[in-house]
Amino acid sequence: MNCIIIDDEATARAIISQLCSNIDSVNVLEEFPNAIQAIKYLNQNEVDLIFLDIHMPDFTGFDFIETIKNPPKIVLTTSDANFAIQAFEYDCIVDYLVKPIVLERFQKAIHKAELSPVSAPANMTSSENVETISGNDLYVNIDRRLIKIDISSVYLVEAKGDYILIKTEDKNYTVHSTLKKIEEKLPDSLFLKIHRSYIINVDKIIDIEDNSVLIKKDVVPVSRSNRPELMKRLNLL
Repeated sequence: MNCIIIDDEATARAIISQLCSNIDSVNVLEEFPNAIQAIKYLNQNEVDLIFLDIHMPDFTGFDFIETIKNPPKIVLTTSDANFAIQAFEYDCIVDYLVKPIVLERFQKAIHKAELSPVSAPANMTSSENVETISGNDLYVNIDRRLIKIDISSVYLVEAKGDYILIKTEDKNYTVHSTLKKIEEKLPDSLFLKIHRSYIINVDKIIDIEDNSVLIKKDVVPVSRSNRPELMKRLNLL
C-alpha cells in the first residue's frame, strides 16, 4: 500500500516512517508537516493509506478529512484518546492509534487497512465548494456535505493558495475555492475586501492602526488601494 504521513511533529513522522519500514506491504511516498501541503499533493496523486495526526495548528485532522473529496483509508495517530468515538463516524477511518505507538499495535492497524474495502467515489454533480446563500446562511461543500454557516458569524476570509480559510465565531473552515468566488456570495453591506488575500466583516473590527486592522486576535493588512473604501465604510466621529 502506498501511503503518506501527516503530522506537525518531525519526531512523530520519523517514528511512523520507521514503523512502516518494518512492513513490506507499506510504502511511504511522502511526509507532510501540515494538512494543506498534503491536500495539494493529493490533488495530483493517489494513495492507498494516510497516517493522520488529529491535533495540528490551524487545521486539524478532522478538518482535513472534511475537506478532501473521496478520502482514502486513514489511520489516525494521536496522543489524545478522547476522539475515538468521533473518529469512527467517518467511513474512511480504519483505525485509531494512540501515541506512543508500538510495532505490534501498528501491525494490527495495517492488517485492518488491508482488509478494509475501498469506499466507492461519490457522484458529484457540482465542482463548486462555496455553494449558495439562503437567507442569512452560507453553504460550503466539504467532503460531499453541505455545511451551513451563519453569515453574521463570519469575521474573516483568507486566501491560502487554492483554498480559502473562513473564520467564524465558533469554527474555522478550509474550502477549495477562491476569494473572488466567496466575495460574490457575501453581502456588500457587511463584508469588504481590504487586501488581495483578505475579506473582513466590517462590523467585527476592533481596532485600526496604520495599514492594518485587528479582528478578534487576527491582525490583517490593509492594502493602500483598499484603505479609502474601508475608511468610507466606518462611522467616523
